[in-house]
Amino acid sequence: MRTRPVRRRLAAALLVGVALSGAAGCGADVVPAASAAPATSSTPPPPPPPPPVLWPLTGLESGPQLPHPALAVKIENSPDARPQTGLNSADVVWEQVVEGGISRFVAVYHSVLPAEVGPVRSVRPMDPAIAAPMHGLFAFSGGQPGYVGAVGDAGMQVLSFDAGNDGFYRIDSRDAPHNVYAAPLTLIAQADAAHQADPVAQFDLAPTIAEASAVTGGALANVLDLKLSPSARPNWTWDPVGLTWVRAEGTTPAVEADGSPLRAANVVVVRVDVVATSAVDPAGNPVPETVLEGRGEALVATGGATLPVTWVKNSATDRLVLLGADGNPVRLAPGNTWVELVPNGGGAVTVG
Repeated sequence: MRTRPVRRRLAAALLVGVALSGAAGCGADVVPAASAAPATSSTPPPPPPPPPVLWPLTGLESGPQLPHPALAVKIENSPDARPQTGLNSADVVWEQVVEGGISRFVAVYHSVLPAEVGPVRSVRPMDPAIAAPMHGLFAFSGGQPGYVGAVGDAGMQVLSFDAGNDGFYRIDSRDAPHNVYAAPLTLIAQADAAHQADPVAQFDLAPTIAEASAVTGGALANVLDLKLSPSARPNWTWDPVGLTWVRAEGTTPAVEADGSPLRAANVVVVRVDVVATSAVDPAGNPVPETVLEGRGEALVATGGATLPVTWVKNSATDRLVLLGADGNPVRLAPGNTWVELVPNGGGAVTVG
């Protein structure tokens, strides 16, 4: 498919502004005003305004805020878990393949703490590498002792439904195990002295969508069709009115419990190796682990455009860095980001 530079779309909008300003200068003759002697004053000019304060995970303006940690929550994505609650409030959502080929989310909350999120499910072996760079709280329903211990060992504070931490509860409208929900404000209130700070930025962020790397140097795209497994087939369609990517599960629109579509300012597709661990689920399926250290291929989708990039992550506690062909950091648009961990073996990415 032949593409053309995305910047032409933005240039067209700029040309409209130029034409309007030129039209305003046509018409009656204009008599130049008489030159005036420059005014003198001993008053110094006012200082420039301070730079805006931004949320670290979205790059959106926050204003003055008290520091508080990021909260990562493990959210289910089986058909019985849909529609979920609170995903649109997350600053970052990671999607991963778990046993049986279904996917689950790690939803990270910082700039917005919704009243409720869920359904909450159990931790998996790749979760520390996802959440550890934020050095915050990790909330889940439970998990094998080794997986739970790895979360704490990676520097996060563990909050678990099975351990009896406050903020978790079951709802009556769904059957177990799809009925564990959580109140983020109650979870955040339990942060200990070592987990009070704001997270550091997880991605490089441009000041505006027009300055994002995919917009300035990528190719136009309308659809991202992804295959994480035979049963996990998310896709994203660009909405030029809302300036966001809109999610679907296969051919079914993905929505919140209140009916609002799931949206993302950025979609980052990360190609990863997935290996089987020695653990199995109750149905006998091996528990997979996503290898999220090293480097590999990735694709950034922002502003109705895509850009092939390279991802680099040196350790579980290092953030995932996106680099362009020139070796410089790739910048995303301000707003929320979804990260799709697509297996190298059996996964697929189609751009349309």
